[in-house]
Amino acid sequence: MPSFLFTAPLPGPAEDMLRQAGDVEIGNGFTAEDLKEAAHSGRYDVLITQLSDKVTADVLNGSKLKGVANFGVGFNNIDVEAATANGIFVGNTPDVLSDASANVAMLLLLAAARRAHEGEELVRSGQFKGLTPELLLGADITGTRLGIAGLGRIGKAMARRALGFGLEVVFVQRPPRDRPVNDDELGDLAGRIKQVSWDELLVTSDHISLHVPLTPDTTHLIGAEELGRMKSTAVLVNTARGPVIDEAALVTALREGTIAAAGLDVYENEPALAPGLADLPNTFLLPHIGSAEFGTRARMGEMCAENAIAMAKGEVPPYPVNPEAAR
Repeated sequence: MPSFLFTAPLPGPAEDMLRQAGDVEIGNGFTAEDLKEAAHSGRYDVLITQLSDKVTADVLNGSKLKGVANFGVGFNNIDVEAATANGIFVGNTPDVLSDASANVAMLLLLAAARRAHEGEELVRSGQFKGLTPELLLGADITGTRLGIAGLGRIGKAMARRALGFGLEVVFVQRPPRDRPVNDDELGDLAGRIKQVSWDELLVTSDHISLHVPLTPDTTHLIGAEELGRMKSTAVLVNTARGPVIDEAALVTALREGTIAAAGLDVYENEPALAPGLADLPNTFLLPHIGSAEFGTRARMGEMCAENAIAMAKGEVPPYPVNPEAAR
């Protein structure tokens, strides 16, 4: 019987699916040493991990694992090269969370632009004394330009939502480098959004939404220099990965008025925030809930289970990151 270890409980049918396939153990909060011990113990065939679990080469090298099923579309928490070298499959949960993540990105843009955090605080604190003409004036996003950095599935979903709100949409397919994108790749967005250079996107966009994976090229994609080139009225949205933004530079830019506001669902040193970020009124901050819809999270768990069951059999998982790991 194969054996599966969850590093945290998952919503939906995942646990029941794996109990039908083998033995299941569920933890909650694993240190690097915990992960290494579990991987090397020989007790488990597959780990079902979270983005917060750092599955390093030290965890994987010489381990007895057949696979790591990651709960998320991202997998920058796993050393995929080391996994492949050790014949360990890595699986993720792509596609299913595109709409949920784009919904939160649009929420962040609207909330930051319209100063929703300040408004809620005013009401909850009992300081709201009635409507006045200049109360919490915010940005009108209709008719403005949204720059989308990273036109993958989530970026495209965000573009569709933005068009529905009457924004002009420009994009860079994968900043800071880029390649031309043809109409076939754009699909229903062909002729409705425009590809521009990274420099043009930074300088001309009224708002910027980040949808890139975390790679060496995209780490601190937005730093002090990029913030300084953006419009002073701009809203910056990040639902991608925290380290895509230099958070300390962002705090300075928001404090000094270099840009107008930011809406964030992810953080550079999550769950810790850069000093001063939480004190800024021109931020709208969420606790990494981009995919936190009942159906989305349940399907993600199901996909993890499907990956894990295949891995335990020595098969390429249905949602593979490294199919070349097949021995």
